[in-house]
Amino acid sequence: MARRIPLSPQAQAVLAAMPSRRTVLRGALAGGAFAVAGGALAACGTKGTGGTAGPSAGPRCTTADLSATERKIAFSNWPAYMDEDEKNAEVHPTLVAFKAKTGIDVSYTADINDNNEFYGKIRTQLAACQPIDRDIVVFTDWMATTFIRNGFAAKFNPDKVATFLKNLAPTLRSRQFDPNMEYAAPWQSGLTGIGVNTAVAKEVRTVDELLTRPDLKGKVTCLTEMRDTMGFMLMSNGKDPGNFTTADFDAALEKLKAAVASGQIRRFTGNDYVQDLAKGDIAACIAWSGDVIQLGFENDKIKLVTPDEGMMLWSDNMLIPVTSPHAANAMALIDYYYDPKVAAELAAFVNYVCPVAGAQEEMVKIDPDLAQNPLIFPNAEMQAKIKIFKPLTEAEEKDYTGKFQAAIGA
Repeated sequence: MARRIPLSPQAQAVLAAMPSRRTVLRGALAGGAFAVAGGALAACGTKGTGGTAGPSAGPRCTTADLSATERKIAFSNWPAYMDEDEKNAEVHPTLVAFKAKTGIDVSYTADINDNNEFYGKIRTQLAACQPIDRDIVVFTDWMATTFIRNGFAAKFNPDKVATFLKNLAPTLRSRQFDPNMEYAAPWQSGLTGIGVNTAVAKEVRTVDELLTRPDLKGKVTCLTEMRDTMGFMLMSNGKDPGNFTTADFDAALEKLKAAVASGQIRRFTGNDYVQDLAKGDIAACIAWSGDVIQLGFENDKIKLVTPDEGMMLWSDNMLIPVTSPHAANAMALIDYYYDPKVAAELAAFVNYVCPVAGAQEEMVKIDPDLAQNPLIFPNAEMQAKIKIFKPLTEAEEKDYTGKFQAAIGA
């Protein structure tokens, strides 16, 4: 299970003075213990083709910043994506410490379960420059691209996010949808690989094995996230997910359709593959790194394999809505999580790829084993195998998503 960081004496003192704590929504997984990114996981857009950097449409809202007089933030995130106290899951030690340091109170809600769903709830208000009662929201790269493109993201003040600008990991700099690091700060990153229950089947070394090996027939699942699954299909055809044509996409989709028609692929899932893999109901699947690390703590037969073709990299990003009345406070929180010590405490719990340079050295003090885990701190060998799905234009997004959903029966 996830590592839990105990409250510091300072944090305990602040917590004792707090009149109440906000109840956080729990994930749908049993016990709520697994790191969840819902159906949200897609890939970043570093130096790809297509996409748009910076707002190109939407309103230009003017919102008064009340941060100096209202020392608070409303923060929406994904379930089980924040550190928790060992004895009380509603208490988040790093947030308690943030209040102790800054005096800013954080109303933290784990109410984002799907990129499209949450975006759909707030887009009308943002388009009309109306408040959404949120100062930070977390979207995956592809939705962050849309959020920025539509003019819904407030621009960072460089002076207020100096730690972020200094410590963002080199692999996440100069992303095409935010080349100057002005709108989106990665909360966590992650890798998509092949999860295998070795009690049920031997390890799967390639995507083609996953799609064709006879002993896996009917025991394979793929993800409903287009970029994850199609990234693997493209790689299996020798194409780079960061630079491909529509013809390449269509050819990769035919490969996926064939695996569905043959019965090799059992179904397409969100995070619910976790239970099936843990129970051995499936033998192998396209899987997200944090989930499989968590499963591996409970069952050493469950492995995340880096297929020969490579792995997909994605990020979930903190963004400040243009209607936020506490933007300066929000930037203070973003900057706080780019302190390597704080980032290591968070990564020790959620077990995804840490986006903060210097956090690995701090992790050594918390958990030396996690500090050496390439799925949290990718080494040079792992980085050489990382692939990134290119950012898509609006037309490509509609075309590719429609074809993919038709192929998987969504």
